[in-house]
Amino acid sequence: MNTVAIVGGGLGALSGAVHLAARGFRVTLFEKNAQLGGKMNERVLTASNGGRYRFGTGPSLLTMPFVIDDLFAAAGKARADHLEFVPIDPICRYFYNDGTIISASADRPKMLAELQRVSSLTEAHNYTRFLEYSERIYRLTADIFLFTPFQELRKLLQWRFVPSLLQLPAIDPFRSVHASVRRFFRDERLVQIFDRYATYNGSNPFQAPATLNVIPWVEYGIGGYYIRGGLYRLVEQLHDVARSLGVEIHTNAPVEKILHDGKRVRGLRVAGGNVAADTVLCNADVVEAHTHLIEGFERRRKRLQRLEPSLSGMVFLWGVKRTFPELAHHNIVFSSDYEREFRQIFQEHSAPDDPTIYVSITSKNDPHHAPEGHENWFVLLNMPYLNGQNWQQETQRMRAATLNRLKAVGLDVEPHIVAEECISPEEFYQLYASNKGSIYGISSNTQTAAFLRPANRSRDLQGLYFCGGSSHPGGGVPLVLLSGKMAAELIAEERGVSMQKP
Repeated sequence: MNTVAIVGGGLGALSGAVHLAARGFRVTLFEKNAQLGGKMNERVLTASNGGRYRFGTGPSLLTMPFVIDDLFAAAGKARADHLEFVPIDPICRYFYNDGTIISASADRPKMLAELQRVSSLTEAHNYTRFLEYSERIYRLTADIFLFTPFQELRKLLQWRFVPSLLQLPAIDPFRSVHASVRRFFRDERLVQIFDRYATYNGSNPFQAPATLNVIPWVEYGIGGYYIRGGLYRLVEQLHDVARSLGVEIHTNAPVEKILHDGKRVRGLRVAGGNVAADTVLCNADVVEAHTHLIEGFERRRKRLQRLEPSLSGMVFLWGVKRTFPELAHHNIVFSSDYEREFRQIFQEHSAPDDPTIYVSITSKNDPHHAPEGHENWFVLLNMPYLNGQNWQQETQRMRAATLNRLKAVGLDVEPHIVAEECISPEEFYQLYASNKGSIYGISSNTQTAAFLRPANRSRDLQGLYFCGGSSHPGGGVPLVLLSGKMAAELIAEERGVSMQKP
């Protein structure tokens, strides 16, 4: 029987495990933490009065839901029997210094009316033009760059890709995200909204290629969703599906080394013992894996370490003893100088003085996530990757800056916080062994970086494959799930196993 050992238990690993086990592979998964899910995880805080607040600690919005439907179908199951997808409207509510509040919606007429209300009829028309442009990028890039391991030349050179390859200049790779957004909008508030989508990739909108303007179409054209009960329900259900297919799952089982003979992988070393395997699927960060788990490939390690890590983040989990009806499920309080914020993060490697604040409140859709009349605030700030900062000091500074900024837009939350926890970039590194505490793997801050993420198949070791946010096609729930699928397909091809449904 073909045996596959999987390093890590994030979404990419679970996706790969399900696809492989459904095709008859014997799969064993090793996760170093007590819970599966990687960055998609969950915590419960208890206040002094006994009130309990449930928080997702990773992704908070689901896009491209058909990817999850396809994953369950690969296992012979219907996603709707396991998970309920809830459309989010508004997708996000934006707060500005001048008192403007914009409720962004995937409902086109509603969004156009909102833009006309806060800006002008011209900018509403410009939004339609921008979305058409974003959809065009999606149509040209999705099959090649999202659903295909295009680093495999035999897969890229297919006749069905020729029309798209001939139109590659239309994916706008030579301008920055910001430069192209400004071609459509004059209202600086709208420019800021669409600039922020580069952060979904962990990148700087003033440097990243405008090809990333595909992301708004994914959210506004296809839609944004929440999973009833919290996004961690996806991890729980994939765990159950994997187990039902025979996947052997070990938690609290850190992998120490990926074993090989210089040409092919031979298995893993886990807790001092060797586990034999024909194939290894590595869900660990690719840079960290080559630094700590894979010996003997110094040139590859150095090359990977030269790549710029993505954004990190600082998360505050706040149990709040009142409700804020002016807030939606997803909210953004923008910094007053977005360009300076990213300059401080990427060039100065410092926590920004005036951070953009993201607040997700799942109790808006799942009231049981907080006591009655209370809310659970997941607060995320963009942060630099680890570079010698004093994070204990920066945490206190960022907490004060966040509370002051929220108060300035009428959200005086500090007196109402009754439970609290913080996750700093240091803790992101300690928990998930992500490269320098980055959240999204490699940044896309050059014209080529977005297209040069580490491949799903190792060029150094036969039988070694990669999945997860640090490898192709990138970070975010659907892309990470697709990385596991693509890696599984490549493994099956090597082993001569059909990926068609049995």
